[in-house]
Amino acid sequence: MIAEIICVGTELLLGDILNTNAQYLAQELARLGIAHYYQTVVGDNPERIKQVLAIATQRSQILIFTGGLGPTPDDLTVATIADYFNTPVIERPEIIEDITKKFAHRGRTMTASNWKQALIPEGASILPNPIGSAPGIIWQPVTNVTIMTFPGVPTEMKLMWQETAVPYMQNQGWCGETIYSRTLKFWGIAESALAEKVAPLLEMKNPTVAPYANYGEVKLRISACAKSQELADKLILPVEQKIRDIAGIDCYGINDDSIASVVGKLLLDAGETLAVAESCTGGGLGSMLTSTPGSSQYFYGGVIAYENIVKISLLDVSQEDLATEGAVSHPVAKQMANGVVKKLGSNWGISITGIAGPGGGTESKPVGLVYIGIAKITGEVESFEYRFGALRSRDWIRRVSACTALDLLRRKLYLSVGKTQ
Repeated sequence: MIAEIICVGTELLLGDILNTNAQYLAQELARLGIAHYYQTVVGDNPERIKQVLAIATQRSQILIFTGGLGPTPDDLTVATIADYFNTPVIERPEIIEDITKKFAHRGRTMTASNWKQALIPEGASILPNPIGSAPGIIWQPVTNVTIMTFPGVPTEMKLMWQETAVPYMQNQGWCGETIYSRTLKFWGIAESALAEKVAPLLEMKNPTVAPYANYGEVKLRISACAKSQELADKLILPVEQKIRDIAGIDCYGINDDSIASVVGKLLLDAGETLAVAESCTGGGLGSMLTSTPGSSQYFYGGVIAYENIVKISLLDVSQEDLATEGAVSHPVAKQMANGVVKKLGSNWGISITGIAGPGGGTESKPVGLVYIGIAKITGEVESFEYRFGALRSRDWIRRVSACTALDLLRRKLYLSVGKTQ
């Protein structure tokens, strides 16, 4: 069986909404071992939806629709599918009853526009929506084609998928070998350099190894096809170990790990704490750290020293150094890191000062120039210079600066506590 994902919504074509539904369904199909070769995004237009159906029914046996099930006039998915197969829609009283109860529970009254959601093709089964008003359908309009429809709201779609669609497909015997993946994450090494180091592994067939890069981070996804996740994991583990042996400290974690969460664990293991002093990142570094639950155990807080007077008054940065070296310099980065350690009493301090752009750069100090300071309560302090490039966006420079600062600390902690990732 070959599945095809068809996402309906003009807002997707315009880029107003990120299409996370397609990503989720693709991952789920791989997990279930159902082949998936095509994805289509189409606007809220009946004729174009029919054109998509004409193509999809010739090459795929499971058509998974998301979007266009709501009560508004542009929600046309189910009616268009029924019309394509010359099938009348019929009103299902159990759907009206379900919607009425849900509205009453929320203190609302079902409106006339919601009645259209109770119209489904004759012969189709209802795909229940436990939390929303829009049900889906499971329908075999012609031989060897099964259509399933889901609302575009991700929370509703995912629940309907797990509670009804997955058991249905498993009962039909459509699920075969599973594709299971593990993603290794890297910082401080370029994608091309990493790919060169692991080049022989990129030629493997099962498992496969594929590189990705975004916002300065590099990923290697290891995917294996097997009868079960347990068997797939056995194929992945030796390849993962080879990559870790090759990459060493450049590999910081797997799957949902972030540099901030890994640094937090290392700090916890060492029984140490961290404070930050930020200029160009404007609180971004602190935000990354506090996005990890339990970060209050090791993160004391920070100072957003955007203006020089704050650097002087709160972090004891030398006014003379600011005048002669400038705020974006080695001396200021060191003094900011050292100052926040002394003020907040943490074991470690990180500082970031730079030019995020798009303006403010000069020939000697261009946009993308960033200095990062790292200080210890014992008195050691270092600073590091980075030139992230004047053509990068402001957001890119700020994010990469914060991640790079955390990676510098990660490496120091990794070496000091002798932890393996």
